[in-house]
Amino acid sequence: MASRVLLLLGALLLLSLSVRSDDEEEKVLTGINSYRAALNLSALTENDNAECLADQIAEEFKNQPCTNSSGANTVPGTEDQFPNYPKYLSHCHLNITNTRDGVIMPVCVPGLASSAVLANYTQSQYNKFLNDSQYTGAGIASEDDWMVVVLSTSTPAGSFVKADSSDSVRAAGWGLGLLSLVVVAMMVTL
Repeated sequence: MASRVLLLLGALLLLSLSVRSDDEEEKVLTGINSYRAALNLSALTENDNAECLADQIAEEFKNQPCTNSSGANTVPGTEDQFPNYPKYLSHCHLNITNTRDGVIMPVCVPGLASSAVLANYTQSQYNKFLNDSQYTGAGIASEDDWMVVVLSTSTPAGSFVKADSSDSVRAAGWGLGLLSLVVVAMMVTL
């Protein structure tokens, strides 16, 4: 009986920790959207695929200490800054061609105080991206003292649309079918 109570308390603690993280991320998105509204820009919509990538990047930063050099903005696909980037894309079922116009913006704030995190986005080199109307979506994730915002666009090169393997399989099948038809037509004419 006591072990069940401890298990239940542990589950409730884990649930409250994940809710806290989601709350912090929601507060940051709300704050960023308020900032953009003050600039007469449209609100960023939640982009689940960008969030998946943000989660992967936040995981990478999780055990790194906060330093002044840790938060340089990076464009997806820069393998020198994220050596595991291809793995992250694969995990999220993304294609690099659909992420090129996006921006990854990690910040580290002890305790992830919402106001300090928001200031790190709106009062730093990141504000030029938040001030840009080309960005229409965001994925946000956090781990420990790290918050990662990934901005997406509505363009094909920044939409973070999932790679659809069935499309490439269908295209390959269509191409092979067409090639077979050409070969048969050549054989008939010979």
